[in-house]
Amino acid sequence: MGARTPNEGLRRLLDESRWSQAQLARAVNRVGAEAGMPLRYDESAVSHWLSGTTPRKMVRPFVREALSRRLRRPVTLAEIGLGTDGPTRGADTVEGLMDLGRTDMDPSRRSVLGAGLFSVALTVPGWQEIMGRAEAVQSGRTSRVGRPEVDMVTAMTERISELDDQFGGRHARPMAASFIVNTVSPFLRADAPDDVRKDMLSAASDLCYLTGYMAVDEGLQGLAQQYYLKALELAGAAEDHLTYCTTLRGMSVQAVDLGHGPQALRLADAAAAASPQAGPRMRAFLSGQQAHAAARTGDRRSAFTHLKDAETAMEKAESQAKIFGSYDPTALSYATSQVRYELGDLSGAIRAMAEADRLREPVYRRIRVLRRAMLAERQLRLGHLEEASATWHSALDEYPHVQSGRVDDRIRTMASLIRPHRRNRAARELHDRARTVAPAVLRV
Repeated sequence: MGARTPNEGLRRLLDESRWSQAQLARAVNRVGAEAGMPLRYDESAVSHWLSGTTPRKMVRPFVREALSRRLRRPVTLAEIGLGTDGPTRGADTVEGLMDLGRTDMDPSRRSVLGAGLFSVALTVPGWQEIMGRAEAVQSGRTSRVGRPEVDMVTAMTERISELDDQFGGRHARPMAASFIVNTVSPFLRADAPDDVRKDMLSAASDLCYLTGYMAVDEGLQGLAQQYYLKALELAGAAEDHLTYCTTLRGMSVQAVDLGHGPQALRLADAAAAASPQAGPRMRAFLSGQQAHAAARTGDRRSAFTHLKDAETAMEKAESQAKIFGSYDPTALSYATSQVRYELGDLSGAIRAMAEADRLREPVYRRIRVLRRAMLAERQLRLGHLEEASATWHSALDEYPHVQSGRVDDRIRTMASLIRPHRRNRAARELHDRARTVAPAVLRV
């Protein structure tokens, strides 16, 4: 048996990362835990990898992801001497979409590798790369679709979005996945006039974006990324700039909320760069996210520059007719709160978050519960225990109507934060009520 060949690629990137072998092992273990796979690697395992031993196939993406996060750039398996990443695009878009939807429909398949793993190593297709790439969507089947089918997909997406806004995505997302597999994918394979085909691609892109957003809401970060990628591909094939930029922004929101500031900023900047002809509301939508991402990286100057751009664009947008559900002063106030929070202005963050809550339309129940819980956390950090308790009570008022992984996480956070203050009457009453309202989440 021949001697193993040392893995120079892994050695080179380990040196670039300035990590020790033990630090890489711990980082791989952390990434594995995110994907629901407990690992117990130590420096001896990394030493073996460097000497030429290849880790298990299911572990290799975790090594890649750990190094990508450390180096703040995508790293491929080939770079680290662990094989190839395989084709990420170029395969049949519809076939990939159906496989993704089937996985989401079947709870027993959601544990597949990467279903819960957010990856900064993901390659995001540029607009020029995918624009008009309709050949990825195979046509020529026996069926034919027209304008009514496009209208039906659009209307169904709107209904699912309304359910998500009111009740959270836990039950709405499997419904969307089933609709993608059983209805939308066959429509995409059907014959249609060119204008109808593009509109169907665009409608499917919107639905994929929404489904990815609902996966984020449930904490299935890797699954969300896959839906977002499909949304980008379909938007490119449809030459739908709006959905392409909206999806990139959504990916940036996901990244910044998970703490990946540089990745979030790259995605936000890419979204802004891809929309040179955007109207004022869209510019506010994109600039607000650029501001949050820049703040997350600690770039105060850029953050406030982007925030000012968003405010100016919003002023112009509000002078025009408003489309319900579009980016509005509520969302801008939330972006302002996030920027101020990231940059250490806790009082300013609280004021802006409270203003967003005041302006929010009643229909957005899930986001209202989520944001009130966040507001209460910040009020407590400022030492306002009674005020925080009152805000948490207002979140609990509507909590039973919401099925959302993100909201559940906030309720668990509330319980842990309030527990040390139970000698205070307001805190004790809140703690006792939470145990009654959310027994399953708090494991009473």
